[in-house]
Amino acid sequence: MIDAGAIRHDFPVLSRTVYGKRLVYLDNAATSQKPRPVIQTLVDYYEGYNSNVHRGVHALSMEATQRYEEARQKVAAFIHAPSAETIILVRNTTEGINLVANTWAASNVGPGDEILLTEMEHHSNLVPWQKLARQKGARLRFIPVTHDGFLDLSDIDELLNPNTRLLAMVHVSNVLGTINPVRELTRKAHAVGAAVLIDGAQSVPHMPVNVKELGCDFMAFSGHKMLGPTGIGVLWVKDDLLQEMEPFLLGGDMVKDVHREDATWNDLPYRFEAGTPNIADAIALGAAIDYLNDLGMKNVRDHEMQLTRHALEVLSELAGDIDLYGPKDPSRQGGMVSFSSREVHPHDLGTLLDREGIAIRAGHLCAIPLVRGRLKVPGLARASFYIYNTEEDIDLLVAALKKALTFFRAKGVAASHVH
Repeated sequence: MIDAGAIRHDFPVLSRTVYGKRLVYLDNAATSQKPRPVIQTLVDYYEGYNSNVHRGVHALSMEATQRYEEARQKVAAFIHAPSAETIILVRNTTEGINLVANTWAASNVGPGDEILLTEMEHHSNLVPWQKLARQKGARLRFIPVTHDGFLDLSDIDELLNPNTRLLAMVHVSNVLGTINPVRELTRKAHAVGAAVLIDGAQSVPHMPVNVKELGCDFMAFSGHKMLGPTGIGVLWVKDDLLQEMEPFLLGGDMVKDVHREDATWNDLPYRFEAGTPNIADAIALGAAIDYLNDLGMKNVRDHEMQLTRHALEVLSELAGDIDLYGPKDPSRQGGMVSFSSREVHPHDLGTLLDREGIAIRAGHLCAIPLVRGRLKVPGLARASFYIYNTEEDIDLLVAALKKALTFFRAKGVAASHVH
């Protein structure tokens, strides 16, 4: 069981005020706040052993290298990867997906092949495949989304066929919160010879994830959404595929030997980490993983389910004033709720909530084809939860929503008249 009230003391930013109100931070799907142990890890690195890694023979370099590689091992253990050598440290989920698109996919997708996505993908798991499909003469296909926010799998046996080369799908939707049946879909994809990439940006920080059990071939996620710093992310690749992939970026540290006319590549995973890596933030990601492990990821998931259940209950008080999107089932969605007002544009709603000290996300949520295309709304407001959030935070959100809606109703401003 998580004591969010006690945990809050570990997060300095949560003690601040915004416009004279206590900060209620409900934008965790965009980025999480950082606990003191993570912040201190960064301070310790820069004050105590700041140095480049892997090549130095002096004490600071060897200490930095040890801490950096320990962080890689922590990442591997956190997602139950069979080996730390299958962990590539990148900047974020987006870079991890692009790395796959420009290495394995560029070599294995050709004319007439199909790449299967879902209608709920973040732009980062859509735009790279659009470009690759244009370059290779491949075709993009999409698993539809039902009215209640789930994947429509009624035609999955036609969508997944011998022409499918890759299934790339989000584990947990950053818009709807839907937890997709990725293990089942991975088995179906492998049965027709397709590889599987999972966008784990919204799942790895919030629930137990085991890449061996999921059976996928690639998984990408970001450190900044799981208490770590920005600028550090992870791409996990199944070993047999990683062995055959050619490097994407070339230069220092990814080479073993260099001559005037050619070069040989370094061992795994270093051949995919050209140049000086993000050392401090990788080490701090290890500290974030330590913090989450101390809490227990099952406890993290249970806490968010409780918050989501409460949010759905109290937001039902605004039925008729707002529309909720997604499963509306805490056991089948991540810790977030997305909604829209029939009277107020989400940007205006977000601005008024900010004046009450409440931070949410508002807009198309980096998923324009889903929000504007499938859901047919100009944007959504999203409140997303994490370990330090409480039911009181959600009650304050609802009170502020009521206040904002009353304000706009009094002004007679309709959603069609703003922005």
